Amino acid sequence: MTAVGPRQRDMEIRVLHSWDLSPSQAVELQRSLAEQVDVRSPLPKWDLVAAADVSYRKFDPQLFASVVVWSVSENRVVESASVVAEVRFPYVPGLLSFREAPAILEAFKQIRTRPDVVLVDGHGLAHPRRFGVACHLGLWLELPTVGCAKTRLCGSYREPRSVRGSVSPLRIGDECVGQVVRTRAGVRPVFVSAGHRIDLASAVRVVLTTCHRCRLPEPSRWAHQRVNEARRKALGVGEDRSV
Repeated sequence: MTAVGPRQRDMEIRVLHSWDLSPSQAVELQRSLAEQVDVRSPLPKWDLVAAADVSYRKFDPQLFASVVVWSVSENRVVESASVVAEVRFPYVPGLLSFREAPAILEAFKQIRTRPDVVLVDGHGLAHPRRFGVACHLGLWLELPTVGCAKTRLCGSYREPRSVRGSVSPLRIGDECVGQVVRTRAGVRPVFVSAGHRIDLASAVRVVLTTCHRCRLPEPSRWAHQRVNEARRKALGVGEDRSV
């Protein structure tokens, strides 16, 4: 774990529900919790950005989660933590938060620096039941949370222009559930959606502000690097893709 300086603030994580659920129960819980999600609040000031990432093979009994806290003003990692967790939920598209979020929350429990906003490698509102992993984690953490995914889960869009900063609405029917964002000229866009306690415009701003030379935000790149380091160290294998 990376040491923290004088800006240390304690993390508090609520207990929202039990994770001992069947897939059908998880679907019903998503529908219920989606009513609590706030995707209308602007995020006017922020500096500490946490990013979470998970790595595993689909049928392995373990998964690895890392959280990195990044200071935008100082352009550095303030703190990080990684955990190894037992898989307790099947691999079901649309329900991946029930598989991944418990491990991410365990990593957050090791973090002493309370971030201003959280970036998640996954979706928020851009989800069939409007309750992706970014929404789920946002409710548990009670923090502004942004989904920044590398691939689309649902919805339709037109390709944004190739210029950095170009966006195109991601829609499910007539509803705009996210933005397809070009973070670097000439590279594939990312899929940004609000998770909790943040509006879509602020979510896009967080992603673009933290994207420097690469397609993904800098905190997310560090989280991806740390989780693969943890996996290699534990298993003694080469880098695996995050699912």
